[in-house]
Amino acid sequence: MDETRVTQTKDLRAGWRSVQVESIEARARRAAKQVAERAAREGLLDVAYGFADSPFGPLLVATTGRGVVRLAYPEERPNDVLEGLAREVSPRILESPRATEDVRRELEEYFDRKRRTFGVSVDLSGVKGFGAKILRQTARIPFGSVITYRDVATRAGSPGAVRAAGNALGANPVPIVVPCHRVVRTGGGLGGYTGGLERKVALLELEGVQLPHPGGGALSPRRR
Repeated sequence: MDETRVTQTKDLRAGWRSVQVESIEARARRAAKQVAERAAREGLLDVAYGFADSPFGPLLVATTGRGVVRLAYPEERPNDVLEGLAREVSPRILESPRATEDVRRELEEYFDRKRRTFGVSVDLSGVKGFGAKILRQTARIPFGSVITYRDVATRAGSPGAVRAAGNALGANPVPIVVPCHRVVRTGGGLGGYTGGLERKVALLELEGVQLPHPGGGALSPRRR
């Protein structure tokens, strides 16, 4: 057998092995998807997760039977997020595009400026006490509006608990859907944000909030 034929034979074998590996991986992905869908149909799946596109990169979203339980920005390692859900919610977790379809679609519409309110339910069962009250009040802040940390503390029943309100918002497990970016400091300062101030600015600008020029001025919410 001449050298050219030997080379061709090696190339064919390498190509065949590549096709085999790709075929195995494709079958594995299909099987995993079928398992997740069947588990969801039969009530064997406690937490489903998926990934939603966003201007910030892929967002990990997780849902339970009660609603969206977690939304994580790209810098949070998926394995760490899933391990946290396994500890705090349930170890019965699978990736399921079907089970997360609604929240992924609504996020896409929000970022495309086609949606102002989220219709998906939110599961805040893992948030206790005053923190849960703060997040429930935060979920009611309208698109394009801002309120202060003192405002949200007052609405939650404790006007003096401004620091506690800030801590609860900083630990918000479902940012964007529960819009903690709409809570700012008294006097118009941005305050903090779990996803970073650049993202807070981007979300407020997407909603049409007029931000102050550097060095002064207060935030100007869109009037209704």
